[in-house]
Amino acid sequence: MTDYKTILGPMFDLSGKTALVTGGYGGLGEAICWGLASRGARVAIVGRDLEKADALAAKLTAAGFDALGRALDATRVDDIAPVVDELAETMGGIDILVNCVGINIEQMILDVTEEAFDNVYAANLKSSMFLAQAVARHQIPAGRGGKHVHMLSVSSHRGFNGRGYTAYCATKGALIMLVRQHALELAAHDIQVNGVAPTYVATDMIRHKLEDPVLRAKLTGAIPAGRIAEPADVAGPTVFLASPAAGFVTGQVVYVDGGVSANRPGD
Repeated sequence: MTDYKTILGPMFDLSGKTALVTGGYGGLGEAICWGLASRGARVAIVGRDLEKADALAAKLTAAGFDALGRALDATRVDDIAPVVDELAETMGGIDILVNCVGINIEQMILDVTEEAFDNVYAANLKSSMFLAQAVARHQIPAGRGGKHVHMLSVSSHRGFNGRGYTAYCATKGALIMLVRQHALELAAHDIQVNGVAPTYVATDMIRHKLEDPVLRAKLTGAIPAGRIAEPADVAGPTVFLASPAAGFVTGQVVYVDGGVSANRPGD
């Protein structure tokens, strides 16, 4: 008889696990850090602004969790490995990578500049590649498996009519294929690689849009669930993918979009 109590009981327990969250003090990243820490993980909060990373680490520590902050501009590829190496040594390895790095520069097709396109590519795709590589280089020899979760967007597979989203959609769409390819290459090492793709989330990034009642109504009206997502809506699926419960889930994208991706365009 299968002992499901023993098997399923610890499925969402991250006790003893270490997590690296890039972009960890942003609107989504902060909620994810709290989610991981609340399940028992030791969390490294990483981003360009060390003061913000340390501030969130202090909040988590004050709440009884184990956290630390580090500075890293993930678009500077040469800086990635040294920071990851130091964290792996400090924390005794890295079990979980949650990559929340990403930007958008809106430009219509006739106005797209090489500089802007390259900046979006460096933040959304190139950094993801080399963050994953640096972490995998520790996970594989450690032999204890691991998780990679990349933050995508519903724009990974849907365009945005009337807006200049070429660079954003192209890089986030390519990130889906990076997730799938890395999932295949790392599967034999018990490392699962997945993506989380939200629609609009109530963070500072879109706060100015939500303050416009007409635009807010338009955005909300495009979501079948009838509301804008909260950061906690995204943190939950992310923690699932980082947990033992997702041990047989890899190469997948979880759309956290209130039904947007299920809806026919124009409906």
